[in-house]
Amino acid sequence: MLDFKKLPLDAQLTALLDGETTPEQKHELEQRLATDDGARRLYDKMRNGADFGRHRLEDVLKEPVPLALVRSIKSVQPPKAPLAPRSARPSLKLAPTGRQSLAAAIILLIAGCGIGYFAANSRDSASSQQVTETSGSTNQWLTDVVAYQRLISRQPRHLVEVPAFQAEEISSWLTSTVGVAFRIPDLVASGWTFQGARVVLGDGRPVGQLIYTSSDGDIATICFRKDGQPDDTEDFRETIHDEIGLVTWHNAGTSYVLVGPSSEASLGQLAMQIATAL
Repeated sequence: MLDFKKLPLDAQLTALLDGETTPEQKHELEQRLATDDGARRLYDKMRNGADFGRHRLEDVLKEPVPLALVRSIKSVQPPKAPLAPRSARPSLKLAPTGRQSLAAAIILLIAGCGIGYFAANSRDSASSQQVTETSGSTNQWLTDVVAYQRLISRQPRHLVEVPAFQAEEISSWLTSTVGVAFRIPDLVASGWTFQGARVVLGDGRPVGQLIYTSSDGDIATICFRKDGQPDDTEDFRETIHDEIGLVTWHNAGTSYVLVGPSSEASLGQLAMQIATAL
């Protein structure tokens, strides 16, 4: 008889999952699972795989048989074989022994766990890939821009890194850092006064920010970055993130967004004016 302790760990854990261990063996395995992280991870994967395989089998068994298949089976008539005279041969019973039945059950369980384990790993890998692709989407930089807008709105005394009177410094600094040539729009006639500029990161890329304020204390920011997107990107699209409104557009491989208070009804018109001035 095989020594249970000499069996591979996965075989011992399979016996534990099947309830085929003695109380002493179960106690030793539970103690090991409580202290051995590797064994615990293997046990969890085997248990999840077994559950996944069992549920999948139940789902398959619940699926209805197509009517066309039933009709095709009924339409097939097996050939009639000539009746052979019965002989006096003794009948041979092919019933499996108890050990054969146990071995077959163990093999089927291990196969089911393996199928479930690999299916679960494939599902986890697909989920990880989907999360990675989503996090790298082009909309991530807009989330970062909104976060920066909320940050500077809470510290009005520290809005900019370079003040407005250093316009030449702002132009050369942002052009070399972001890689986008631009002109600072004059929005005084629209009620917005230029205060200065910042450089931040949006989705891991440098983003230039031109910051304006109104007489009411509101803050509007023109943000731009290089992205290499095609020129047929939808222009002047307005969205709202809680109290912050955004108008996005694209031109010559550069993405732009005007960020301001969502209560400002003229953000779309202001964005068109800015696009012409830039």
